[in-house]
Amino acid sequence: MSDPTPPSSTDLSGKVAVVTGSGRGLGLAYATALARAGAAVVINDVDAGIAGQAVRSLTDAGGRAVAEVAAVGTTEAADRLVARAVQEFGRLDIMVTNAGILRDRVLWKMTDDDFDSVVTTHLRGTFTCARAAAVRMREQGEGGSLILIGSPAGQRGNFGQTNYAAAKAGIGAMVRTWSMELGRAGITVNAVVPVAATAMTETIPAFAPYIEALHRGEPLPEFLRKGEGFGTPEDCAALLPFLASDAARDVTGQCIGIGGDKLALWSHPQEVSVAYADGGWTPEGIAATWHHSVGSAPQTVGIPAPQAR
Repeated sequence: MSDPTPPSSTDLSGKVAVVTGSGRGLGLAYATALARAGAAVVINDVDAGIAGQAVRSLTDAGGRAVAEVAAVGTTEAADRLVARAVQEFGRLDIMVTNAGILRDRVLWKMTDDDFDSVVTTHLRGTFTCARAAAVRMREQGEGGSLILIGSPAGQRGNFGQTNYAAAKAGIGAMVRTWSMELGRAGITVNAVVPVAATAMTETIPAFAPYIEALHRGEPLPEFLRKGEGFGTPEDCAALLPFLASDAARDVTGQCIGIGGDKLALWSHPQEVSVAYADGGWTPEGIAATWHHSVGSAPQTVGIPAPQAR
């Protein structure tokens, strides 16, 4: 009888990754973690100078990396990223869809361009890059890993982020769908839901003073690292080599949160309460029963506010 325990190795030697939006921030942390685990990495950014700096940071540390400058979203950009990985390193094993932008505004002030630009980069960019990677991985016939980057905003919503929250929620749906479609090919599909000190979280008043202290070299306090699951981009990056490795060959279709000292599994949407009416429901029947049956414990919305101390 075979041993049901999965292998523990997170060595990625011989594997090749593309990480979109990896010139800085979380994306660079992801690329660095994959390179340290042994993978060759295609760095992607819209800024050639930033992409070049990222490549040098990896190669100076002994890693293998090249840059491909492109704005993620189009099929052409996705095909270029996959082709660059194959041209430089001979194959593709890992696709990390991290590229993203923000255009935050409340609903009544959000323009068509605000909405379309964010959805194009996050949602369409994830789709086109994952599709191009899946085609290549299926041709290779050796499996692979799609690692999509989600957000707590996509799980719970967030004030002023219609476009971003909708795109990230769609990424969660893609994870569940693609894990079923690509399972037979040995391709795992998961989402990382990171919480970290970034340019975006720096704007949250409760986090701002602690991020400023972090920039001065001071560690984040334990109540943030554990209680809020809030840490550095490098803390979040630890999940990437695991999901790309043989140790996670049976992990697929999951949305996994990480930040600070916290690792968490997000639930998938499901029914939490039900009620029945013989012959079906009428509007009056729903009104009469709502508050003491199905609607007695409504679901909360939004990302819980951090409890600053």
